[in-house]
Amino acid sequence: MAAHMRWGLRQLLRGADAAGFRFPVTSRGYVTQSFKGAHPGIRRLQPTIRLLSIQTQDTPNPRSLKFLPGKPVLGSGTLDFPSPSSAECSSLARDLFEIEGVKSVFFGPDFITITKADEDAEWTDIKRNALDTIAKFFESGDPITIGAVPHECSLSEDDDDVVCLIKELLDTRIRPTVQEDGGDVIFKGFENGTVKLKLVGSCTGCPSSTVTLKNGIQNMMQFYIPEVDNVEQVEDEVDEVNAKVFTEVERKLQE
Repeated sequence: MAAHMRWGLRQLLRGADAAGFRFPVTSRGYVTQSFKGAHPGIRRLQPTIRLLSIQTQDTPNPRSLKFLPGKPVLGSGTLDFPSPSSAECSSLARDLFEIEGVKSVFFGPDFITITKADEDAEWTDIKRNALDTIAKFFESGDPITIGAVPHECSLSEDDDDVVCLIKELLDTRIRPTVQEDGGDVIFKGFENGTVKLKLVGSCTGCPSSTVTLKNGIQNMMQFYIPEVDNVEQVEDEVDEVNAKVFTEVERKLQE
């Protein structure tokens, strides 16, 4: 009798495995799981498993790698963290800076770009630690940032017609393309026919950034906006100071 019951149970479970399971997705705890071929009264508790598929993508900058968590990061806009001291508003950025070899962190609408300090450093360890850090953060449910995210290219009532056209062209034609490569272009001013732009994310220190600036952005600006004579790259004063400090620290470590 006992042997017959064991055989019947094996057949029942084998049939359930062959038929497959269907269960609702929940964020925490357990779900009650029913399966085909089972007696209506047989149900079992199955712990939920949350899988976050994070993809990585190379960028034109060999020192930058783009991470796509498969869900919104900022949702809209971008946010640049050129140094650990600039990451006060984001625990994720601070955690990423804890990884050895990370020089800067950049958040986009649905991606994260990490730039390594040394071009010769291998991506293997940085990538593995970054994937683990990003996965743990998103599963924690914590907010990406604390406080408002600035949108530097947003239109202002003080903008004249030419500046409005420049910003509109940046927001609709240029920035989306640059963001696909893990970077962004921030409008910093227009003076005497010169458009001043700040390159961030994977664009920072990218060998092809000058070509992109002149052959791509400048040509498009001049085609649509006759008032534009030139496009030049600029840096914030804080960024210049941070870059000098980082370079000095890097030199001392090498010594």
